[in-house]
Amino acid sequence: MGMFVFLPLVLPLTALPVARLAELHLHPRVATRLLSALAAVLAVCSTLCLGLLMVVGTAQLPGNPLPDAWSDPEVREAVPYDEIAGKAAIAALAAVAVSCGYAAWRHRRVRRRAQEALAGLPGGELAVLADEAPYAYALPGPGPSRTGAGDGDGTGAAAGGSGRIVVSTGMLACLDDRERDALIAHERAHLAGRHHRFLLTVRLAARANPLLRPLRTAVAYTSERWADEDAARVTGERTVVARAIGKAALVSRGTPAPTLAGFAAPSPGPVPRRVAALLGPAPSAVHWPSVRTAVGLAVWAAAAGTVGSALSSANAMVTLFLVLQAATPF
Repeated sequence: MGMFVFLPLVLPLTALPVARLAELHLHPRVATRLLSALAAVLAVCSTLCLGLLMVVGTAQLPGNPLPDAWSDPEVREAVPYDEIAGKAAIAALAAVAVSCGYAAWRHRRVRRRAQEALAGLPGGELAVLADEAPYAYALPGPGPSRTGAGDGDGTGAAAGGSGRIVVSTGMLACLDDRERDALIAHERAHLAGRHHRFLLTVRLAARANPLLRPLRTAVAYTSERWADEDAARVTGERTVVARAIGKAALVSRGTPAPTLAGFAAPSPGPVPRRVAALLGPAPSAVHWPSVRTAVGLAVWAAAAGTVGSALSSANAMVTLFLVLQAATPF
Protein backbone atom coordinates (compact mmCIF):
# COMPACT_ATOMS: atom_id res chain seq x y z
CA MET A 1 0.00 0.00 0.00
CA GLY A 2 2.75 2.45 0.87
CA MET A 3 2.05 6.15 1.12
CA PHE A 4 -1.04 5.76 -1.07
CA VAL A 5 -2.95 4.61 2.00
CA PHE A 6 -2.94 8.24 3.17
CA LEU A 7 -4.36 9.57 -0.11
CA PRO A 8 -8.04 9.53 0.95
CA LEU A 9 -7.15 11.70 3.95
CA VAL A 10 -5.72 14.54 1.85
CA LEU A 11 -7.81 14.43 -1.34
CA PRO A 12 -10.54 16.55 0.34
CA LEU A 13 -8.10 19.47 -0.02
CA THR A 14 -9.60 19.80 -3.51
CA ALA A 15 -12.99 20.59 -1.96
CA LEU A 16 -12.47 24.36 -1.77
CA PRO A 17 -11.80 25.15 -5.46
CA VAL A 18 -14.35 22.60 -6.64
CA ALA A 19 -17.04 24.00 -4.33
CA ARG A 20 -16.35 27.55 -5.47
CA LEU A 21 -16.51 26.71 -9.17
CA ALA A 22 -19.67 24.64 -8.71
CA GLU A 23 -21.39 27.51 -6.88
CA LEU A 24 -20.58 29.95 -9.65
CA HIS A 25 -21.06 27.91 -12.81
CA LEU A 26 -23.33 24.90 -12.26
CA HIS A 27 -27.09 24.90 -12.02
CA PRO A 28 -27.95 24.87 -8.27
CA ARG A 29 -29.72 21.52 -8.54
CA VAL A 30 -26.74 19.89 -10.27
CA ALA A 31 -24.26 21.53 -7.89
CA THR A 32 -26.16 20.39 -4.79
CA ARG A 33 -26.32 16.79 -5.91
CA LEU A 34 -22.75 16.66 -7.19
CA LEU A 35 -21.17 18.27 -4.12
CA SER A 36 -23.24 16.15 -1.72
CA ALA A 37 -22.20 12.95 -3.50
CA LEU A 38 -18.59 14.12 -3.57
CA ALA A 39 -18.64 14.88 0.16
CA ALA A 40 -20.21 11.51 1.01
CA VAL A 41 -17.71 9.46 -1.02
CA LEU A 42 -14.67 11.34 0.26
CA ALA A 43 -15.89 11.09 3.86
CA VAL A 44 -16.43 7.34 3.60
CA CYS A 45 -13.04 6.85 1.98
CA SER A 46 -11.19 8.88 4.62
CA THR A 47 -12.99 7.03 7.43
CA LEU A 48 -12.11 3.69 5.87
CA CYS A 49 -8.50 4.85 5.61
CA LEU A 50 -8.46 5.63 9.34
CA GLY A 51 -9.88 2.19 10.07
CA LEU A 52 -7.13 0.47 8.08
CA LEU A 53 -4.45 2.51 9.80
CA MET A 54 -5.88 1.63 13.20
CA VAL A 55 -6.00 -2.11 12.46
CA VAL A 56 -2.41 -2.33 11.27
CA GLY A 57 -0.96 0.19 13.71
CA THR A 58 -2.51 -1.24 16.87
CA ALA A 59 -2.13 -4.95 16.17
CA GLN A 60 1.22 -4.95 17.97
CA LEU A 61 0.01 -3.19 21.12
CA PRO A 62 -0.22 -5.35 24.25
CA GLY A 63 -3.69 -6.48 25.18
CA ASN A 64 -5.26 -5.88 21.79
CA PRO A 65 -7.90 -8.43 20.70
CA LEU A 66 -6.40 -8.88 17.22
CA PRO A 67 -4.55 -12.06 16.19
CA ASP A 68 -0.85 -12.04 17.08
CA ALA A 69 0.13 -12.73 13.47
CA TRP A 70 -1.31 -9.34 12.46
CA SER A 71 1.63 -7.65 14.19
CA ASP A 72 4.22 -9.47 12.08
CA PRO A 73 6.77 -7.24 10.27
CA GLU A 74 5.34 -8.17 6.86
CA VAL A 75 1.98 -6.77 7.87
CA ARG A 76 3.38 -3.63 9.46
CA GLU A 77 5.49 -2.89 6.38
CA ALA A 78 2.28 -2.44 4.41
CA VAL A 79 1.62 0.89 6.19
CA PRO A 80 4.32 3.57 6.62
CA TYR A 81 4.82 4.77 10.20
CA ASP A 82 2.33 2.14 11.28
CA GLU A 83 2.69 2.57 15.04
CA ILE A 84 2.32 6.36 15.05
CA ALA A 85 -0.44 6.32 12.43
CA GLY A 86 -2.32 3.55 14.24
CA LYS A 87 -2.40 5.36 17.57
CA ALA A 88 -3.42 8.62 15.91
CA ALA A 89 -6.14 6.80 13.99
CA ILE A 90 -7.73 5.59 17.24
CA ALA A 91 -8.20 9.13 18.47
CA ALA A 92 -9.33 10.33 15.05
CA LEU A 93 -11.93 7.57 14.66
CA ALA A 94 -13.24 8.21 18.17
CA ALA A 95 -13.58 11.91 17.38
CA VAL A 96 -15.37 11.12 14.11
CA ALA A 97 -17.81 8.76 15.84
CA VAL A 98 -18.61 11.22 18.63
CA SER A 99 -18.92 14.22 16.31
CA CYS A 100 -21.11 12.47 13.72
CA GLY A 101 -23.21 10.87 16.43
CA TYR A 102 -23.83 14.23 18.07
CA ALA A 103 -24.75 15.88 14.76
CA ALA A 104 -27.22 13.12 13.89
CA TRP A 105 -28.71 13.17 17.41
CA ARG A 106 -29.14 16.95 17.35
CA HIS A 107 -30.78 16.79 13.93
CA ARG A 108 -33.33 14.24 15.14
CA ARG A 109 -33.95 16.09 18.38
CA VAL A 110 -34.63 19.41 16.63
CA ARG A 111 -36.98 17.76 14.15
CA ARG A 112 -38.84 15.96 16.92
CA ARG A 113 -39.24 19.13 18.99
CA ALA A 114 -40.37 21.11 15.97
CA GLN A 115 -42.99 18.49 15.14
CA GLU A 116 -44.19 18.44 18.74
CA ALA A 117 -44.59 22.23 18.65
CA LEU A 118 -46.98 21.83 15.71
CA ALA A 119 -49.06 19.09 17.34
CA GLY A 120 -51.83 21.45 18.48
CA LEU A 121 -52.13 23.36 15.20
CA PRO A 122 -54.68 22.64 12.46
CA GLY A 123 -53.56 20.20 9.80
CA GLY A 124 -52.36 21.36 6.43
CA GLU A 125 -49.18 22.08 4.56
CA LEU A 126 -48.70 25.54 6.08
CA ALA A 127 -48.22 25.87 9.85
CA VAL A 128 -48.34 29.44 11.15
CA LEU A 129 -46.90 29.98 14.63
CA ALA A 130 -47.96 32.99 16.68
CA ASP A 131 -44.49 34.35 17.24
CA GLU A 132 -43.18 37.87 16.76
CA ALA A 133 -39.74 36.53 15.88
CA PRO A 134 -39.54 36.28 12.05
CA TYR A 135 -38.54 32.90 10.67
CA ALA A 136 -39.61 30.34 8.08
CA TYR A 137 -38.33 26.87 7.34
CA ALA A 138 -39.29 23.54 5.80
CA LEU A 139 -39.90 20.75 8.31
CA PRO A 140 -39.62 17.30 6.66
CA GLY A 141 -41.50 14.35 8.02
CA PRO A 142 -45.16 13.39 8.39
CA GLY A 143 -47.40 15.84 6.67
CA PRO A 144 -49.30 16.57 3.48
CA SER A 145 -47.70 15.51 0.24
CA ARG A 146 -48.19 17.60 -2.87
CA THR A 147 -47.96 16.13 -6.33
CA GLY A 148 -48.09 17.91 -9.60
CA ALA A 149 -46.16 18.87 -12.65
CA GLY A 150 -42.49 19.39 -11.99
CA ASP A 151 -39.72 20.29 -14.34
CA GLY A 152 -39.57 16.93 -16.01
CA ASP A 153 -37.24 15.15 -13.61
CA GLY A 154 -39.16 15.25 -10.36
CA THR A 155 -37.36 18.27 -8.99
CA GLY A 156 -40.02 20.95 -9.35
CA ALA A 157 -41.40 22.81 -6.40
CA ALA A 158 -44.65 20.89 -6.64
CA ALA A 159 -43.20 17.54 -7.65
CA GLY A 160 -43.89 15.98 -4.28
CA GLY A 161 -42.35 15.69 -0.87
CA SER A 162 -43.92 15.34 2.55
CA GLY A 163 -43.59 17.68 5.47
CA ARG A 164 -44.85 21.08 6.57
CA ILE A 165 -43.92 24.68 5.97
CA VAL A 166 -43.39 26.47 9.28
CA VAL A 167 -43.66 30.24 9.29
CA SER A 168 -44.14 32.75 12.10
CA THR A 169 -46.61 35.60 12.15
CA GLY A 170 -43.63 37.90 12.54
CA MET A 171 -42.27 36.77 9.17
CA LEU A 172 -45.65 37.07 7.43
CA ALA A 173 -46.03 40.60 8.76
CA CYS A 174 -42.81 41.60 6.96
CA LEU A 175 -44.00 40.47 3.53
CA ASP A 176 -46.81 41.44 1.18
CA ASP A 177 -49.12 38.92 -0.48
CA ARG A 178 -46.92 38.24 -3.52
CA GLU A 179 -43.83 37.88 -1.35
CA ARG A 180 -45.68 35.42 0.90
CA ASP A 181 -46.48 33.34 -2.17
CA ALA A 182 -42.77 33.38 -3.03
CA LEU A 183 -41.92 32.27 0.51
CA ILE A 184 -44.33 29.35 0.38
CA ALA A 185 -43.08 28.30 -3.07
CA HIS A 186 -39.50 28.45 -1.80
CA GLU A 187 -40.16 26.26 1.23
CA ARG A 188 -42.27 23.89 -0.85
CA ALA A 189 -39.27 23.46 -3.14
CA HIS A 190 -37.13 22.52 -0.13
CA LEU A 191 -39.62 19.79 0.79
CA ALA A 192 -40.00 18.54 -2.79
CA GLY A 193 -36.25 18.37 -3.29
CA ARG A 194 -35.66 16.84 0.16
CA HIS A 195 -32.89 19.33 0.71
CA HIS A 196 -32.56 18.36 4.37
CA ARG A 197 -30.96 15.09 3.25
CA PHE A 198 -28.24 16.90 1.30
CA LEU A 199 -27.63 19.29 4.21
CA LEU A 200 -27.34 16.44 6.69
CA THR A 201 -25.06 14.47 4.36
CA VAL A 202 -22.53 17.27 3.95
CA ARG A 203 -22.68 18.16 7.65
CA LEU A 204 -21.83 14.56 8.62
CA ALA A 205 -19.14 14.45 5.93
CA ALA A 206 -17.55 17.62 7.33
CA ARG A 207 -17.59 16.06 10.80
CA ALA A 208 -15.86 12.96 9.40
CA ASN A 209 -13.17 15.03 7.67
CA PRO A 210 -12.84 18.77 8.45
CA LEU A 211 -11.26 19.36 5.04
CA LEU A 212 -14.75 18.88 3.58
CA ARG A 213 -16.19 21.95 5.30
CA PRO A 214 -16.11 24.02 2.07
CA LEU A 215 -18.54 21.50 0.58
CA ARG A 216 -20.86 21.92 3.56
CA THR A 217 -20.92 25.68 3.08
CA ALA A 218 -21.38 25.35 -0.68
CA VAL A 219 -24.31 22.95 -0.42
CA ALA A 220 -26.02 25.20 2.14
CA TYR A 221 -25.86 27.93 -0.51
CA THR A 222 -26.72 25.88 -3.61
CA SER A 223 -29.73 24.23 -1.93
CA GLU A 224 -31.12 27.70 -1.21
CA ARG A 225 -30.41 28.75 -4.79
CA TRP A 226 -32.17 25.60 -6.01
CA ALA A 227 -35.28 26.58 -4.01
CA ASP A 228 -34.97 30.18 -5.20
CA GLU A 229 -35.05 29.11 -8.83
CA ASP A 230 -37.99 26.77 -8.30
CA ALA A 231 -39.90 29.52 -6.51
CA ALA A 232 -39.13 31.96 -9.32
CA ARG A 233 -40.29 29.43 -11.91
CA VAL A 234 -43.54 28.66 -10.06
CA THR A 235 -44.45 32.27 -9.31
CA GLY A 236 -43.07 33.64 -12.56
CA GLU A 237 -41.66 36.65 -10.73
CA ARG A 238 -37.92 36.56 -10.11
CA THR A 239 -37.88 40.13 -8.82
CA VAL A 240 -40.55 39.40 -6.21
CA VAL A 241 -38.65 36.35 -4.96
CA ALA A 242 -35.46 38.40 -4.73
CA ARG A 243 -37.26 41.16 -2.85
CA ALA A 244 -38.80 38.67 -0.41
CA ILE A 245 -35.42 37.09 0.30
CA GLY A 246 -33.84 40.48 0.90
CA LYS A 247 -36.58 41.52 3.32
CA ALA A 248 -36.48 38.23 5.21
CA ALA A 249 -32.70 38.33 5.51
CA LEU A 250 -32.84 41.71 7.26
CA VAL A 251 -35.07 40.40 10.05
CA SER A 252 -34.74 36.60 10.05
CA ARG A 253 -33.14 34.70 12.89
CA GLY A 254 -32.51 31.60 10.77
CA THR A 255 -33.62 28.01 11.29
CA PRO A 256 -33.52 25.86 14.44
CA ALA A 257 -30.78 23.64 12.95
CA PRO A 258 -28.37 23.95 10.00
CA THR A 259 -29.81 20.75 8.52
CA LEU A 260 -33.29 22.29 8.14
CA ALA A 261 -33.60 24.45 5.03
CA GLY A 262 -34.94 27.96 5.60
CA PHE A 263 -36.05 31.00 3.65
CA ALA A 264 -33.29 33.46 4.52
CA ALA A 265 -30.48 33.27 7.05
CA PRO A 266 -29.05 36.37 8.70
CA SER A 267 -25.52 35.72 7.40
CA PRO A 268 -24.49 38.60 5.14
CA GLY A 269 -22.51 36.61 2.57
CA PRO A 270 -24.84 34.37 0.53
CA VAL A 271 -27.99 36.53 0.56
CA PRO A 272 -26.67 39.32 -1.73
CA ARG A 273 -25.39 36.65 -4.11
CA ARG A 274 -28.79 34.97 -4.15
CA VAL A 275 -30.57 38.25 -4.79
CA ALA A 276 -28.12 39.16 -7.56
CA ALA A 277 -28.62 35.75 -9.18
CA LEU A 278 -32.41 36.18 -9.13
CA LEU A 279 -32.16 39.62 -10.69
CA GLY A 280 -30.27 38.06 -13.59
CA PRO A 281 -31.42 35.45 -16.10
CA ALA A 282 -32.34 31.94 -15.02
CA PRO A 283 -29.37 29.54 -15.05
CA SER A 284 -29.08 27.00 -17.81
CA ALA A 285 -30.31 23.57 -16.76
CA VAL A 286 -27.24 21.77 -18.12
CA HIS A 287 -26.76 18.51 -16.23
CA TRP A 288 -23.08 18.02 -17.00
CA PRO A 289 -20.77 20.80 -18.25
CA SER A 290 -18.49 20.36 -21.21
CA VAL A 291 -14.91 19.38 -20.47
CA ARG A 292 -13.84 22.25 -22.73
CA THR A 293 -14.96 24.82 -20.14
CA ALA A 294 -13.20 25.75 -16.88
CA VAL A 295 -16.06 24.51 -14.75
CA GLY A 296 -16.21 21.33 -16.83
CA LEU A 297 -12.56 20.66 -16.08
CA ALA A 298 -13.22 21.28 -12.38
CA VAL A 299 -16.16 18.89 -12.34
CA TRP A 300 -14.21 16.19 -14.14
CA ALA A 301 -11.28 16.76 -11.78
CA ALA A 302 -13.61 16.35 -8.81
CA ALA A 303 -15.00 13.15 -10.29
CA ALA A 304 -11.47 11.86 -10.95
CA GLY A 305 -10.43 12.71 -7.40
CA THR A 306 -13.45 10.91 -5.98
CA VAL A 307 -12.78 7.82 -8.10
CA GLY A 308 -9.09 7.96 -7.14
CA SER A 309 -9.95 8.15 -3.46
CA ALA A 310 -12.39 5.26 -3.73
CA LEU A 311 -9.91 3.14 -5.68
CA SER A 312 -7.13 3.97 -3.23
CA SER A 313 -9.28 2.91 -0.29
CA ALA A 314 -10.41 -0.23 -2.08
CA ASN A 315 -6.84 -1.10 -3.04
CA ALA A 316 -5.65 -0.57 0.53
CA MET A 317 -8.50 -2.65 1.92
CA VAL A 318 -7.94 -5.55 -0.51
CA THR A 319 -4.18 -5.48 -0.01
CA LEU A 320 -4.51 -5.42 3.75
CA PHE A 321 -7.03 -8.26 3.63
CA LEU A 322 -4.65 -10.41 1.57
CA VAL A 323 -1.72 -9.60 3.86
CA LEU A 324 -3.73 -10.40 6.98
CA GLN A 325 -5.10 -13.56 5.41
CA ALA A 326 -1.59 -14.74 4.58
CA ALA A 327 -0.39 -13.94 8.10
CA THR A 328 -3.30 -15.60 9.92
CA PRO A 329 -2.79 -19.26 10.71
CA PHE A 330 -5.72 -21.57 9.99
